[in-house]
Amino acid sequence: MNPQEIDALLNQIQENDDSALSSLYDQYSRLVYSVAYKVVGNQQDAEEVMQDVFLRLWNKSELYDAEKGKFVSWLLTLTRRIAIDLIRHKQRVSRVQDPVSLDEKEYLWETTLVYDDTDSELKRNLADALHDLPSEYREAIQLAYFKGMTHSQIAEHLKRPLGTVKSHIRQGMEKLRAVWLTPEQRKQS
Repeated sequence: MNPQEIDALLNQIQENDDSALSSLYDQYSRLVYSVAYKVVGNQQDAEEVMQDVFLRLWNKSELYDAEKGKFVSWLLTLTRRIAIDLIRHKQRVSRVQDPVSLDEKEYLWETTLVYDDTDSELKRNLADALHDLPSEYREAIQLAYFKGMTHSQIAEHLKRPLGTVKSHIRQGMEKLRAVWLTPEQRKQS
């Protein structure tokens, strides 16, 4: 879908047109499910995340800002956040019932780089940029964005100072952001 079609559908959603939401669901549900599944690791939770993403889109579609990036990027960021929130919630419940190590579930950064075919060059560029990052940056980013760990948890887990962890994440994300954004978007940010 081109940006004008997406904007039109988002405007229709804001006017409570459920057929517009259906159109976006038909276009992006497999992609949302795929990313959710990669983060949460099971079908039931991935379906719950996907439902929450599209419910949030229905209720808060005005939060998308085309000037800040592509709709698919925003949608997948929302998906990742909701999936991580679900993991954190389950970890809190689990700790009360039966303490579980955060290391029990592995997430592969590369497998979350799932975008539609139109972004295949971008996908390759991001994967290359990720592999080019120093291992300490890559590891800190993976723990933060795909395991849902806080900076303090990462510092404790990696046995590094908190400031170092924050610096590694920030610098790594800046390098990835340089690949992700178009030159025009970089000038605006």
